[in-house]
Amino acid sequence: MTNITLLDGSIGQEIVKRSGSRATPLWSTSVMMEQPEAVRAVHLDYFNAGATIATTNTYAVHVDRLARVGLEAQHKTLLDIAMAEAVAARTAHGSGRIAASLGPLGASYRPDIAPPLAEAQKAYASIVEALDPLADLFLIETVSSLHDARGALMGCAATEKPVWLAVTVDDDDGTKLRSSESVSDLAQIVSEFAPAALLVNCSRPEAIAAALELISPMGLPFGAYANGFTRISEGFLKDAPTVDALEQRKDLGPKDYAAFVMHWIAQGATIVGGCCEVGPKHITELANQLKAAGHTII
Repeated sequence: MTNITLLDGSIGQEIVKRSGSRATPLWSTSVMMEQPEAVRAVHLDYFNAGATIATTNTYAVHVDRLARVGLEAQHKTLLDIAMAEAVAARTAHGSGRIAASLGPLGASYRPDIAPPLAEAQKAYASIVEALDPLADLFLIETVSSLHDARGALMGCAATEKPVWLAVTVDDDDGTKLRSSESVSDLAQIVSEFAPAALLVNCSRPEAIAAALELISPMGLPFGAYANGFTRISEGFLKDAPTVDALEQRKDLGPKDYAAFVMHWIAQGATIVGGCCEVGPKHITELANQLKAAGHTII
């Protein structure tokens, strides 16, 4: 059948849930300072569930976010901790790859506050430089606009590691990015920067099939990993939000989620996993269904 790369699921959300900490604008970054062992445990659980990639807990480790609470001097230290915990989990498991996560600057789902390209390039380049020695690939996540994609890819120019670009689409219309630009317009980004893969992430699973229809002709390996939120609420689009503003779905259990993913694979997706609110049980079910269907997890 098909070789499928199985990503992990929710990292930040899962870490916060297990830590018992209250939600803060720093999200799972604060947990990393207080309970780094919780980060390793999450990575290891996903490996044991069948995932072959650990996504580092660096999504929100940006100087601009840390500066809000006077912790910008801890930037490099936090990046190092996140990478060390992912590597330790892989060592304990005995196999796997490390995807260095590059989350959006400013805030998720907010293309309206994206910094200028030169500023974005500099911010991402500093993270890439710090994580490059131990990363197997870079995963640019939750890209809301063409501008955001360009800035992040510019920041990855110095690495020789594969760079995967993951975009987030409108909850009700998967043919559009959250900026309202067409997903089909990513073709110009693909042509200019040649990322190694093109993905859709942190979107409602119902919206993803439409996005993949537009992505599949672009000639790259492609795939998706959806979230388990009811939708991105207006409350979460305010300045310095916390995940308390988002509601977890009650109708997206492991089998329900796997049904969506198997449809994406039928569309040609070869890289799949889960995003926020999609946990180890979902990945276990997905791994089982992939194997039962005759696919090889790589």
